Amino acid sequence: MDTPITVLPNDVQATIARITGEIEQHLIAVRRDLHAHPELAFEEVRTAGVVANELTRMGIAHETGIAQTGVVGIINGGRPGPVLAIRADMDALPIQERTDLPWASTKPGLMHACGHDIHTTTLLGVADVLHKIAPSLAGTVKLIFQPAEEAIGGAEQMIEAGVLEGPKVDMAIGFHNYPHIPVGEFSFCPGPALAAADMFTIEVHGKSGHAAHPYAAIDPIVAAATLITQLQTVVSREMRPLHPAVVTVGAINGGIAHNIIPDSVVIKGTVRTLHKEAQDIAERAIQRMCDGAEIAMRTRCTLTYERGVPAMLNDDRVLEPVVEAVRKQLGDVIHRREPSMGAEDFALMSQMVPAFQLGIGSGAPGRADRLHNSGYAPDEACIGLGVQALARAAVEILA
Repeated sequence: MDTPITVLPNDVQATIARITGEIEQHLIAVRRDLHAHPELAFEEVRTAGVVANELTRMGIAHETGIAQTGVVGIINGGRPGPVLAIRADMDALPIQERTDLPWASTKPGLMHACGHDIHTTTLLGVADVLHKIAPSLAGTVKLIFQPAEEAIGGAEQMIEAGVLEGPKVDMAIGFHNYPHIPVGEFSFCPGPALAAADMFTIEVHGKSGHAAHPYAAIDPIVAAATLITQLQTVVSREMRPLHPAVVTVGAINGGIAHNIIPDSVVIKGTVRTLHKEAQDIAERAIQRMCDGAEIAMRTRCTLTYERGVPAMLNDDRVLEPVVEAVRKQLGDVIHRREPSMGAEDFALMSQMVPAFQLGIGSGAPGRADRLHNSGYAPDEACIGLGVQALARAAVEILA
């Protein structure tokens, strides 16, 4: 455990860069270990153990077993101040890796294809830097290592377990790697930045019969096809043009034979919106279309509509100091981006405290990677750069 460092105001940039440089190779080794041993939502036992061991090595107080496999560390500054939470997700995806890297997944069918191994390691690096310079901080840093982001359930369970209390969090920073942004660059989006993600299931019930005699049956396949076409008008004819929305049918299942009209068809889909008004409009419209299909097509339609995570709101009170901190530490490398219709459960924290999610470029030169892809291979230089950006943000906020 190292002796704490008191950082002078004119030495912040150099101190953070120096400490990060000293630990960067260790962080890359940790990341490769995590990448080789991916774990799904709420199964991150080994990953949580690695996190806990690293925090113990640093001398950072922490708790384990929060929301099953979550870990929370605490760094107290040298004087009183606000509580800043910095959150990273830990879980992997059910994808067969196809990278042929020496540190590729050793678990068939599992892969860190979204870079949560990068996120976990980056936060460990931030923890190391901030712990070393803790006397210079005015306030507390709460390090949140969250399970089950991909399952969209980990943040909710951690909040229910009191992760935003004891000490009470005043503001929160999240971050995500973006392979479509070159390594060395960062991004931000004011206001609604990620979409609310809802799910719907429609069961269309008809009456089975012989395919040669459709008049004696009630065909749920034709009704389902009509309904799917109508669903596309939710966005084109019911939403305000400046309120983005996406309605996508991702699955349709019904029938098993060429010559049988089945009894039922199941349609599954998702609704993505950035505004609460659009979210409400979509749900009402889908219900109305299901009701109409019963009348027009003689079917019986059952709609199950599940509200998922809300839209993620980037608060200027956190966004602005973080953006300025990145520029102070690394130069003019952070740029504004458009909102995304993707979703993630850091949004739940953004609904409860002022929050901001930083985009960290992870795109390797000569590659065109995308998240959730079996060949995804981020540039590991994003780890050290992310550590510098987030550590400097914490310093500026808790100055």
